[in-house]
Amino acid sequence: MKALRYAKRLIEFDSTSSKSNSQVSRYLEMKLAKHGFVVEKLVYRDRRKVRKVNLIAKKGGGTGGLAYFGHSDVVPAKTWFTDRVTPFQPLVADEKLYGRGSCDMKGSIAAMLDAAQRFEWDELRKPLYFVVTADEEVGFVGAKTVVEESKQYREMVAGGTKAIIGEPTNLEVVHAHKGSIKIVIKSRGEAAHSSTSAGKNANLAMIPFLSEMKAIVDETESDRSWQNDIFDPPTVSWNIVVKDNSPALNIKPEKCTCVIYLRTMPEIDVQPLLDRTVSCAETNGLEIQIKKFADPFYVASSSDFVVESLKLAERADAKTVSYGTDGGIFTELEDKIVYGPGSIQQAHTAEEWISLEQLELGTKMYEKMIRHWCCADS
Repeated sequence: MKALRYAKRLIEFDSTSSKSNSQVSRYLEMKLAKHGFVVEKLVYRDRRKVRKVNLIAKKGGGTGGLAYFGHSDVVPAKTWFTDRVTPFQPLVADEKLYGRGSCDMKGSIAAMLDAAQRFEWDELRKPLYFVVTADEEVGFVGAKTVVEESKQYREMVAGGTKAIIGEPTNLEVVHAHKGSIKIVIKSRGEAAHSSTSAGKNANLAMIPFLSEMKAIVDETESDRSWQNDIFDPPTVSWNIVVKDNSPALNIKPEKCTCVIYLRTMPEIDVQPLLDRTVSCAETNGLEIQIKKFADPFYVASSSDFVVESLKLAERADAKTVSYGTDGGIFTELEDKIVYGPGSIQQAHTAEEWISLEQLELGTKMYEKMIRHWCCADS
């Protein structure tokens, strides 16, 4: 199975988001070009000045067709389940492929790469696009660059290209997922010995703010107007993280930071919650910054594209998920689903794996979808 060979090779590249993905991108660029794709490469520097690469490739002439979207970056692997190999040394055991990124989402990329090479240029009546972004795991930065700069992406939008976001769904057809917003609130104080009247404890101004944030959590968990029942959980998941990094118990902390991660949903307007948060921060003299990572992903489950995808995937119903994908950035593409081999339950774990069965079946299903939307017999 070529998909397994490709997946093992992809895992060997340590493309953790904090590092450059140049090497894994070079490998993919070589493979795509070898199999007839014309590759557009977008290079940028992240906020730490690390070189990142997006690949947007096209095989076949004309417009429309099908586009596959994946990402080459992976989350860190600080711990691993075995000393036999590192997280970046692929291991096949018990009909599973272990390795960082095996499930999220190098296995999916490998499956599509295997499927795509089974079609010659003259077989494709409509084009097949193959997009691999950087920095999906840290704010969808690569996808945003593709939207802003890629000529081939503009062609997809204009041509009404169908899209598959290849994240792990156990090969269930997903028609909706949540979006994400990050809110950072900072309180400034002045360090001093806690036994004196000098200095200023930065935590004190944060306390009334956190009380209001707790009220928001309680409200969104109980008030149905903030919920959407197509998701599990049906709430906006107003997650609060607080840290002051105080070096000792007897030092007044000079800074306290609160980070809120909000998962937005279709048909739920969270702007009143954001306005309420900003007002509370300003009342308590706190600094606040709001950054939207991605919009919610939504295509009606009754749409022609989703219904057609269900038929091809041999599934009865479309699903929703609560995690986010690059699909929340590619909002201009009207016909899109999230669909890929592997389970999100295995992603980001200390023993990440994808079953060989899912890898093989994913390749088969991607081939089927390419044939349907790109070939003469579609």
